[in-house]
Amino acid sequence: MRLLKNMTFQVVVAIIAGILVGLFWPAVGANLELLGTTFIKMVKMVIAPIIFLTIVVGISRMGNIRKVGKVGGKALIYFEIVTTIALIIGLIVVHILNPGMGLDPHKMPSGDVSQFTSGTSTHMNWGQFFLNIVPENVFAAFAQGDILQVLFFSILFGIGLSALDEKGKPLVDFFDQVSQVFFKIIGYIMYAAPVGAFGAMAYTISNFGLQTIGPLIKLMLSVYVTMALFIFGVLMIICKLAGFSLFTYLRYIKDEILIVFGTSSS
Repeated sequence: MRLLKNMTFQVVVAIIAGILVGLFWPAVGANLELLGTTFIKMVKMVIAPIIFLTIVVGISRMGNIRKVGKVGGKALIYFEIVTTIALIIGLIVVHILNPGMGLDPHKMPSGDVSQFTSGTSTHMNWGQFFLNIVPENVFAAFAQGDILQVLFFSILFGIGLSALDEKGKPLVDFFDQVSQVFFKIIGYIMYAAPVGAFGAMAYTISNFGLQTIGPLIKLMLSVYVTMALFIFGVLMIICKLAGFSLFTYLRYIKDEILIVFGTSSS
């Protein structure tokens, strides 16, 4: 928790420094996008391996395939219901706070977005969506960071490894140790969070002006208000029904909370 407080202070200082650089030295700030982009790429670099290792180790150590299927079915239903509630909370919060108010769309930069809107995705139906979950090449799924495909392969791999029983235990232990290495890497990457925040803010102010600060603050406020309402409202009720303390759970995932704050992710 002390590390989280230090990280919070460092990120806040870095954001203020980025604003000052973008405001008084815009020529310098305009060239600092590299810092923020590099930080985000470092985080994305380890997401797919962490998901794979966590899912595989978790499923493999459950042992009973029927239990895996039962828990997996409950988890899917839980995920859909709770995610829907979280989305509703988010919609209500942004409707009240209106984070986009104050931005003049005519003053915002425009560009060619055809590279993002063209292709098969514009014509994809439900059948193609579910078909796309299955990777043609496992290594390509990891290389491209396709999380759904990585998740699908991870579940199959975990079930297959679980079916080996004692024969697969050495491999499960190996994956568990490797996952610890990746979480260490994430911890090291988090030390670069202030640098990434500094570069991203300096670039934003240099290119889009100081008037973007207000909407950005309201946007981040919307994110954190939504998460606070979800955690201390919805999640607290769920934890109480499950028979354990929310605060005990939060202490258990304190490292993940640090990652969430460092990447401004929910």
